[in-house]
Amino acid sequence: MGHPAEGVLANDPPIALVEERKSSEMSSRQLSIQDQSKENPSSTSEASTKERLVSHLSAPIRVSFLAELELILLTFATGIQDATTFPDYHCFASNQTGNTVMLALSTTVPGLAGTLFITENIGVSLALFLAGGWITGQISHHFVNKRSRWWLLLCNFLQTVLVFGAAAIQFKFGVQREGSRALAVLALLAFASGSQVVQSRSLAMTEISTAMATAAWVDLMIDSRLFHLKNRPRNRRAFFLIALVCGSFVGAALYRSAGSAWAIFVSAAAKLIVTVLYLFNSPEKKQPSNGDVC
Repeated sequence: MGHPAEGVLANDPPIALVEERKSSEMSSRQLSIQDQSKENPSSTSEASTKERLVSHLSAPIRVSFLAELELILLTFATGIQDATTFPDYHCFASNQTGNTVMLALSTTVPGLAGTLFITENIGVSLALFLAGGWITGQISHHFVNKRSRWWLLLCNFLQTVLVFGAAAIQFKFGVQREGSRALAVLALLAFASGSQVVQSRSLAMTEISTAMATAAWVDLMIDSRLFHLKNRPRNRRAFFLIALVCGSFVGAALYRSAGSAWAIFVSAAAKLIVTVLYLFNSPEKKQPSNGDVC
C-alpha cells in the first residue's frame, strides 16, 4: 500500500519543476516584449499619430460658426477679385449674372463689344466658372464625401494656387485688357470661383454662396422672420452681403493705390487663411447606426 504514495511523492518534484519552467518562460517573454517596446517606442507612437492624422483628415467637418466664418472670408476675397477684374477686363470672374447679360448683349449688339465689354473675356470667364463648378460638384457627388476635411482642404488649396497664379501673371506682365494673358488670368480666377461656390453647397449653407448677391438680397428682404432676434439664416445672408460689399471696397482701394496684382494677391492670401482654418473645424458627430438604437 505504501508504494503508490511513494510514486506520487516521487513525481511531485518533476511537476513542480515543469510549472516553474513554464512560469519562467512566460516571464522571460513578457520581459522580451517590454524590452522591445522600450527599444522602439517611436514605432508605436508614430503609428498612433498616423492613425489620428488619417482620422482627422477623413472626418467630415461640422456646420458651425467657424465654417460660417470661413465662407464669409471667402466672400470677402471674392469682392476683392471682382472689384479688379471688371475695370481691367470688362467682365467678372465670379458674378456670372452680369457676364450672362453682357454675353447676350455682345452677340445681339456687336457694336458694343470692345467698348462696354470684351466678348472673348466674358466667354472664357463664364465657361471656366461653369467648368470649375461642374468638376468640383460632380466629384463631390460621386467620388468623395463632400464634407471631408481632406477634400475641402484640397479644393481650397488648389483654388488658392490658381488665384496666386493669376496674381503672378499680372506681376510679371502687367494688366493686358485683351489677349492670351488676359484670358489666362480670367480662366484661373473664374475656375477657382466656380469651385469655391460649390463649398457653400457642400456645407449646406446656401445663404452664403460666396459669390452671387441677388438671391441673398431677395431672400433677406422677403424673410418672414426678418426682425426676430434669433434668425440664423438671416444673419448668414446679412454677413455674406456685408462681406461682399466690404471686399469690393477693399478691392477698389487696392486697385487704385497698389494695382490689380496686389489686390488679387490679397484675395489669394485670404483664401490661404481659410485653407489653414479648415484644419481646425470640429468633426461632424457620428450618427448611431440602426444596430445601436435600442
